Amino acid sequence: MALFSFLKRPRTYDVQGPQGGIDTRVVLPEGFDPAKDRCPMVILMHGFMARKSMYPITALAKALAAEGIASLSFDFDAHGKSEGAFIDMTLSNEVADARAVWEYARQLPYVSRIALAGHSQGGVIAGILAGELEAEGGDKPACLVQLAPAAVLKDDALKGQCMNAKYDPANPPEYVNVFFHKLGRKFILEAQQYPIYEKSTRYTGKVCLIHGARDKIVPLSYSRKYDELYADSKLHILEKEGHFLGGDKKTVISLATSFLKENA
Repeated sequence: MALFSFLKRPRTYDVQGPQGGIDTRVVLPEGFDPAKDRCPMVILMHGFMARKSMYPITALAKALAAEGIASLSFDFDAHGKSEGAFIDMTLSNEVADARAVWEYARQLPYVSRIALAGHSQGGVIAGILAGELEAEGGDKPACLVQLAPAAVLKDDALKGQCMNAKYDPANPPEYVNVFFHKLGRKFILEAQQYPIYEKSTRYTGKVCLIHGARDKIVPLSYSRKYDELYADSKLHILEKEGHFLGGDKKTVISLATSFLKENA
């Protein structure tokens, strides 16, 4: 009985979001002593229906550590090992998750500066948080990396589509089945009105955009628009890459890591 009780012990979380505990993972450079050393940290954000244990998050964490940069990756609510129900996932909830992680990272005594990076929907959230933090006038991210940022999600919601799912955008149902996930009405209605570019482009720091020319999920035009609107950005177009940037991984990770090493 004692062994059974041990196995059923509840998971503990250092960060709390709107839907509950947010599972986090810190990767430190080899030989780094958090009791006496200091280094930059990058908060890494995964995409829609993904998790922190997937590429490109894991590859970025490893590459950053090799360059003396710490990373903090996390599962958004209702993803991976974090709490919450997918049907209640919204952009606002994910921004709140990211903000809670940002506040946690700021309290870590060994962190000197903090940058943000995200893939797909995580790239959208990273941009929104960067813009909000700057607009509030406090600490802002040292820099920002967006990999195939999925700003298309707003237009998809207005059209009534999400990947394999179709629905009436004027009257969405309680939820839509998207690859065995229940995408909630709350997400759809909010996404239709969400000022993604308006919030994101309030950020005036350096931005690195990486996008595959063969991306069929998020057309390249969405990163082009980010690049046009940001004050200080550079768009890297990878001609042979799709949305998941899994072809020439070495180039993808090198572009992001080199930018973060220079600016974080």
